Amino acid sequence: MDINNHTETPFEIKISFNKLLNQYENLIATDNDFIAANARRVLKIAKENPILREGFSDFSLLKTYEKEIEGLLQDTFSPLLTKNEIKTASIPFHNFTFNESERFKSILKTAGDKFELQIVNMPTDEKYIFVCAVILNFCYGYNINLKRPFFYEIPDANGVMRYYKMLYNADFIEIIPKKNAPKISKSDFDELLDNFENIELWKEKFPPNSYEFKGFVISNLFDITDDQSISNIKSSLIGDDKRKNERFMENFHEIFRSLLGLKDIQVGFSTYNKDEDSFERVYGSGMKSFLLNQLETTQCSDTLCNWSYNRLLNEKKYFSISDIKREFEHPNRNAPHIKILHQQGIQSAIFAPIANDEGLMGILEIVSEKPQVLNSINANKLADVMPFIVSAVERSKKEEENLIEAIIQKECTSIHKSVHWKFVQEARHYIKEQLENNETPTFKKIAFDEVYPLFGQLDVKGSSDARNLATQKDLLLQLGYAEKILNKTLDAKSLPIYEQIKFQITEYSTALKDHFKVDSEHAITGFLTKEVLPVFQLIADTQPLVKGEIEDYFSKLDKELGVVYFYRRHYDDTVKLINTNMSSLLDEKQVEAQNMYPHFFERFKTDGVEHNMYIGESITKHNSFNVIYLYNLRLWQLQVMCEMENEYYQNRHDYPVSLDVASMILVFNQPLSIRFRMDEKRFDVDGTYNARYEVVKKRVDKAYIKGTEERITQKGKLSIIYSQKEDEEEYVRYIKFLQSKKVLDNDLEYLELEDLQAITGLKALRISILYHNDKDDKTFYTYNDLMETIKA
Repeated sequence: MDINNHTETPFEIKISFNKLLNQYENLIATDNDFIAANARRVLKIAKENPILREGFSDFSLLKTYEKEIEGLLQDTFSPLLTKNEIKTASIPFHNFTFNESERFKSILKTAGDKFELQIVNMPTDEKYIFVCAVILNFCYGYNINLKRPFFYEIPDANGVMRYYKMLYNADFIEIIPKKNAPKISKSDFDELLDNFENIELWKEKFPPNSYEFKGFVISNLFDITDDQSISNIKSSLIGDDKRKNERFMENFHEIFRSLLGLKDIQVGFSTYNKDEDSFERVYGSGMKSFLLNQLETTQCSDTLCNWSYNRLLNEKKYFSISDIKREFEHPNRNAPHIKILHQQGIQSAIFAPIANDEGLMGILEIVSEKPQVLNSINANKLADVMPFIVSAVERSKKEEENLIEAIIQKECTSIHKSVHWKFVQEARHYIKEQLENNETPTFKKIAFDEVYPLFGQLDVKGSSDARNLATQKDLLLQLGYAEKILNKTLDAKSLPIYEQIKFQITEYSTALKDHFKVDSEHAITGFLTKEVLPVFQLIADTQPLVKGEIEDYFSKLDKELGVVYFYRRHYDDTVKLINTNMSSLLDEKQVEAQNMYPHFFERFKTDGVEHNMYIGESITKHNSFNVIYLYNLRLWQLQVMCEMENEYYQNRHDYPVSLDVASMILVFNQPLSIRFRMDEKRFDVDGTYNARYEVVKKRVDKAYIKGTEERITQKGKLSIIYSQKEDEEEYVRYIKFLQSKKVLDNDLEYLELEDLQAITGLKALRISILYHNDKDDKTFYTYNDLMETIKA
C-alpha cells in the first residue's frame, strides 16, 4: 500500500534516509575512531540497500527493511533508553509510525488491537495548509509561525484516557519542487497571509503532489495527561449553558478520570446556601450530588459531622474517606455523610470545598464504588484544578445573580425596550461619576417630555357583583353541609350547644338569601372556623356514626383557607384566565405596533387588562416623529380593543364562569411629561397639570351619562372618552372607517358625562362592537345577536 494513497497534500512522499546518511559521511573523517567506525557501519547498510537512500512510498517495505532501518537509526533511538523514551519515526502530520521505542510499543499494545493512532487536533483542511507552511519555510525562506501542539489520545490499561504531546525533529527531511510546482512570489505570499481559511487558494498555489518530500521525522512524545486534564477542565468550565449540555457532566467525569488516573469514579456538585446553612442540588442535565442523594436540599448539620463541617466550611480544606464500609461499621463512628454514601454503594470519596475569600460556595464531590481508590494522597492532585473551579463557580454565581435581576426586571419592574436606552445612558453616567469621584453618585431623574398618552382598558363588567354572588353561593353551600351534619348529630344526641350552632347557621343562611352584605363573608367565615370547626372535631371523636359525614365535610374545604371555595375559585380562575389571554393577545399585537413606530407600552392586570402607551420624539431619540404616527397608533388601539372583545366572546364558553367585559379608551389631546419613579419602579406623569390625566384614568370608567343612572361603560359597546371637539372629529373618522370594515355597528352615540371630582367637561362616543361567532365566521353580530346565537 502506497503512503500517498487516500490522502491529499502538496507532497509526494518518500521515506528516505538520505539526509541522515549524508551526516554519517561527514563523520567518517572524525578523529574519534569509535564514531568513524560506527559511521562506516551505517553507510555499509545503506550501500547494501540503496532503496533506503533513494526512498520509497510502499508501507510494506518498512517491514521488509525493519532490521536495516533499526540499524540506521540506532544512534537516534538508543537501545539503552528504549524502555523509557516514548519515541518513534514517522512522516509529519501522518498517523503511521515505524521504528518505535519499546515504551511506545507497550503503550500501543495496552490500548488494544482495535485502537487506531490518530492526531486528535489536526483537521483535514488545516493539515494541507500546515504542509504548505512547511514548504514556504523550507523552499522560499518565508517564516510562518504555525507551530501548535499536536497530541495523541491513548487509553491506558484501565481504560483511562492519557494524552501525549508530540515534538518533531525535522533535521532529516528534504523538500524538492517538481516541474509543475508554481513558483511562489512575494505577492502570492502576501495574499496567502490574509486567507488562511481559503483552502482552494492554498491548493491553487500548492497543487496536490507538486513537491517531493524525502526523509522522515523523529517524534518525541511526552505524557501531558495532568496538564491536558487541567486544560480540559478550564475549557469545559468556560463553555456557555453548561447545565443544559447533556455531555458536560459526562465529559467532566472523563476529565477527572484522566487527571486522577482512575476509571471508576464519578463527579458531583452541591451548592452551599449561607442564609439557610444548607446544601442544595445543582440543577442541570446530568448533575448529581452524592451528599444529597435524592434530596433537593438538606441542612449541613444533617449531612456532615462536626469535624467535616469545620473542615469544609471553616478551614476550607478537602477531606477524603478511603474506606467508607470500614467507617460505617465502626461502632463509635456514625457520621451522617458516611451513612448517605454507604446507602449509595460508594466505598471511597473526596470532598473539596469550592470557596473564596467570602466563604464556601459549594462542594466538589468525587466518589468511587471501590475502597481506597480515592484517598488523601491522590486528593492532592485537586490543588491544581480547584482555582479554576472556584473561578467558574464565582462567574456562574454572578451570572445567576444577573439572571435573577433580569427576571425580576422582566417580571416585576420591567423597563420597556423603547426607553431602555435612556436607562443605559444614565447608568453609564452613574458609573463614570462613581469612578471619577470615588463616591456613590445619585441616579438622575429619567423623564420624557412632550409625549402623547394613550390609555385603554378591557374590564370585567360587574366584577364585584359576580364575586359577591360566588361568595354567597360558597357560604350557603358550606352552611348547608354543616346543617345536615348537625341534624344527624341531634338525632343521635341532643346538646344545647349543638342546637345553638344550628340556630346560628339558620340565621346566617336566611340573611344570605335575603341580602348579601359586604361584611357577611368575614363574619360567616369566622363563625365556621372558630365555632363550627372545633364542635365538628369533638363530634367526630365522640360519635362514630357521624364521623364519615364530618370527614366528607372537611374534604370539601379548601386546604389553605379552611372554607368551601368552589364558586369563588371558579370566579378567580375566570378573571385570571381573562387577564392571561387578553394580555397575551395585546402583547402579540404590540409587536406589530412597535414595528410601525417605536413607543412606550405597559399593561396591568386588574379585573381585566389596562394598558398605557406614550409616543413622541423624546422616546424614539431620533428626529423622526410625525403626528401621523400618533394617529396611526390611535387607530391601531381601536382595532385591537375590538379584536380583544371578539377573542373573549368567541371563547367565553371555555371559561369556568360566564362574565361580560366592557371596553373603554381615554383620549388626551395634549402632550405631557412622564418620569420614572425610582421608589415605585414605574413611569408616571410629571407635573401638577399632567396629573389631571391620571385622575381621569382612575375615575372615568365609573362615570355616569349626564342626567342618568347609566354607567358609560357597557357590555357589547366601546366607549371613547374625550374633552375636545377635534378629538371627536378625529375618532368619528376612525369609527366610520371601522364601520366600513364591519368592525363597528351603526349606532354611534354622542354623550356627555356627569362631572367627576375636579373633572368637568368630559364627553364620550359610544358604539356597539360587531362580533363573529368564531374566527372563520364571516357573519357580523351585535352583542345581543351573539348572545342569542351562543344560547341557541
